[in-house]
Amino acid sequence: MTTTQTAAAVPTPSTGPGAGGQKPSGTVGGTTTVGHGAIGASEPAATRGRTSIADTVVVKIAGMAAREIPGVYDMGGGLSRTLGAVRDRVPGGRPNVGRGVKVEVGERQTAIDLDLVVEYGVAITDVARDVRENVIAAVERTTGLEVVEVNVTVNDVHLPEDDDEAAVAETRVA
Repeated sequence: MTTTQTAAAVPTPSTGPGAGGQKPSGTVGGTTTVGHGAIGASEPAATRGRTSIADTVVVKIAGMAAREIPGVYDMGGGLSRTLGAVRDRVPGGRPNVGRGVKVEVGERQTAIDLDLVVEYGVAITDVARDVRENVIAAVERTTGLEVVEVNVTVNDVHLPEDDDEAAVAETRVA
């Protein structure tokens, strides 16, 4: 005998991608329950308990998948990239793979917004398509959530001269 619990959707003010959606009551504190398991020793081991996925897990998966695409130079807006560069230079600091990624996670679905910086010379529409496909495949394969949309915003284009200017600025300081 298998019992399944279902959470009713309750309206909440939308603050992320896919505005106007419903947030399930099973979502608490940035964690989404994706599998409601059965209770009891007579149930198969694989179905005992439930599986919860934190929103930050989806953010990291989407960020890593987007960065895998050739032509994506960086992610995030100008301020977040600046703060990220400072954070990366601090000893012991780790890069933030979730920079430039916003998600809204429901009980079975998620919507994702990405802010990208692309390399000069790449076809932006092709990069955006490839990013969407890779992010959707990675998130759906890893979490089991259905990705309903991936919105891509290109905030900047990285020019080759940008690297030359950064190298000169670094060598001036002893």
